[in-house]
Amino acid sequence: MPDLSINFAGINAPNPFWLASGPPTNTAEQVISAFRAGWGGAVWKTIGTQVVNVSSRYAGISFQGRKLAGMTNIELISDRSIADNLRDIELVKKTFPDRPVVVSLMTQSRKQWHQLVKDVEQTGADGLELNFSCPHGMSERGMGSAVGQEPNLVEMLTHWVKEVAKLPVMVKLTPNITDVRQPAFAAKQGGADALAMINTIKSIAGVDIDNFVPFPQVGLHSTTGGLSGQMIKPIALNMVKNCAKEVGLPISGIGGIENWNDAVEFFLLGAAMVQICTGVMKRGFGLIHQLTSGLMSYMSDKGFEKISDFSGKALANITEWENLDLSYKVVALINSGSCIGCRQCFIVCNDGGYQAIQLKENDGQIIPVIIEENCTGCNLCSLVCPVEKCITMIRKN
Repeated sequence: MPDLSINFAGINAPNPFWLASGPPTNTAEQVISAFRAGWGGAVWKTIGTQVVNVSSRYAGISFQGRKLAGMTNIELISDRSIADNLRDIELVKKTFPDRPVVVSLMTQSRKQWHQLVKDVEQTGADGLELNFSCPHGMSERGMGSAVGQEPNLVEMLTHWVKEVAKLPVMVKLTPNITDVRQPAFAAKQGGADALAMINTIKSIAGVDIDNFVPFPQVGLHSTTGGLSGQMIKPIALNMVKNCAKEVGLPISGIGGIENWNDAVEFFLLGAAMVQICTGVMKRGFGLIHQLTSGLMSYMSDKGFEKISDFSGKALANITEWENLDLSYKVVALINSGSCIGCRQCFIVCNDGGYQAIQLKENDGQIIPVIIEENCTGCNLCSLVCPVEKCITMIRKN
């Protein structure tokens, strides 16, 4: 049987699926419930500066009839006192001593960082995550992504923490930056033991077109929030890949993970474990059963014994555009027996593609046919086809 246990930056866990810092890790009751369900670890909701959260603070984004394909939030860090959080962390560790609890931190001065680290380490926590990535509310106060967008600050604050920290230190990076590798290298220079990426992406979920107020609405106003959910997964995967190829620190992958297949993609691009928040907010702690069973089946099918056997396995197959094989040629092939006659492929190829599909009559039906000499192999027709495997791309050389 595959072994799902991991050692991440010196922290042991029974599986690579951890709760990310956020609403699901706000109290001892929640984290204990998650551990009972089978989660491998948890990153505590960020503590360090007293805040007051607004209401409402979430806005959902639907896509083609799918509800909550993405979610924008304007929630801040924990609005509970540091003392209450510390007591809860200690309770979780006493209840589940074998499950790692990493505590997300955010504060300002060197003295405050030192004191916060010392207080957290007394709870029995297993590691520290530095929140240099929150894109709203805290960044206006000179914290969160305001730090993460300045490599010099990332290095300095990481170094401040490492001056006193006895536990492994993970730096959580912001995606709201041109090149995520710059703060990643800065974190490494400051002594970070690992990276976590990504946090949410600055966004506005939508606008109430009758009342002229964006979502989520706080009375008659709103503000820019952070986008999470499966909509951000492609961006997260690219940033994980960038850092995995060049930075040389263990990576905790975050961003749009809602099933085991999503997690495997992060592993293949270099993540050593993953964190999940929005997926849990949508489906609850029971999600862990699908994650672990699916990953076990995948590993068994592929002959992998541990996560490390395939972490980063796809990196060697990623190259710069100029290194791609320009002689490689594919063309579309339409299975007329599966075609339902919707003509969507014909429309998009002619209006937005390369005019490589024509309509012909066959046994009294009008069906699309590929004009092979016009087909550039762009793949657009197969992407819009509503019938699975009706249109496939076949190699011609």
